[in-house]
Amino acid sequence: MDTKRSTDKEKESRIDWGIVFCVLMLALIGLASIYVAATHDSSATSVVKQVASQLVWYVIGIVAVIIIMQFDSEQLWKVAPLAYWLGILLLACVLVLYSRAYYVNTGAKSWFSFAGLTFQPSEVMKPAYILMMGRVIVEHNDKHPLKTVRSDWLLIGKMILWTIPVAILLKLQNDFGTMLVFFAILGGMIIVSGVTWKIILPSVITIFGLAGTALALVIPEAGRKILEKVGFQAYQFNRVDTWLHPSADTSNQGYQLWQSMKAIGSGGIFGTGFDKSHVYVPVRESDMIFSVIGENFGFIGSCILILLYFLLIYQMIKVTFETRNVFYAYISTGVIMMILFHVFENVGMSVGLLPLTGIPLPFVSAGGSALIGNMIGIGLIMSMQYHNKSYMFGEDKEFS
Repeated sequence: MDTKRSTDKEKESRIDWGIVFCVLMLALIGLASIYVAATHDSSATSVVKQVASQLVWYVIGIVAVIIIMQFDSEQLWKVAPLAYWLGILLLACVLVLYSRAYYVNTGAKSWFSFAGLTFQPSEVMKPAYILMMGRVIVEHNDKHPLKTVRSDWLLIGKMILWTIPVAILLKLQNDFGTMLVFFAILGGMIIVSGVTWKIILPSVITIFGLAGTALALVIPEAGRKILEKVGFQAYQFNRVDTWLHPSADTSNQGYQLWQSMKAIGSGGIFGTGFDKSHVYVPVRESDMIFSVIGENFGFIGSCILILLYFLLIYQMIKVTFETRNVFYAYISTGVIMMILFHVFENVGMSVGLLPLTGIPLPFVSAGGSALIGNMIGIGLIMSMQYHNKSYMFGEDKEFS
């Protein structure tokens, strides 16, 4: 009996309760916000259905975390290629079996739909991609212990090659917002991989220069014709127009952004109070969930939410340093970049600082696919402390 209790206590001590606390608080905020949005936008029956559905997804996410935690770094290393190619297969299948209803509403072929249940495979592809990128970096650095500019360019080339299939499939799905998330993950992992700043700094300047040039070309009609020739589509121009002139745009997106800013502004410092909504915002239970928080809980509540995200990121970084495993370090970087970009983009588009992309707020927005993808990421982070292996790849243990 004492041995069993001792084993249980040992397992509990290996669980990072700081991460659990942050995710739990975000989940509670999410459920409360979804309830408010559904209460003011739907029937009583639909309110129960939406909240219950999200609760079920949280339970599934918890199960996913528990399962992922059982994998140590060696097992994750071996699983990485399988997870990556399975994700590629799902991204390819959705191009044929996509939901016609979602395609009509969004213009994106990125959702499966079975018996009323919908699923977006790109969300679970994110953690699979992170695992594969971590493995690519470790293998490259083991083969090139003496880092040079040439070896750094070779590493970047390898990472880009593994990214190209994902980018092509997302392009075919018309899912530009999700593609940006993968690019953010790629950029973050390149930075921590040890690539010299002689490459990173000019690359960052070039990327920002290209982004600025593209934005400048969007405004004049002649510039748009140039961008159309390189693959830009009408819906992307509409999103930029909505972002630049939300009050002048009469489309649904313009109305959505304008209403979101009005709702957040009406919340003031302390908010209107829980379940007191005076401004209607389309699709606020998912894409615009931050507008619910801003309206009901004001500037103070919004700051608390963002503080929770920073606390979660801090806990992730802390676990990574304590584990001292380079493969885990790259996985952690990918997960952190994934969550950070989601938060940055969702909050930014809700307040009008960034164009609308349809990216959800992690652990808060309604939707099962994104939640499962983020929970898998949390499982990867929590497996670090759960196994707490302090050896370094290529130093104390061989992986193949």
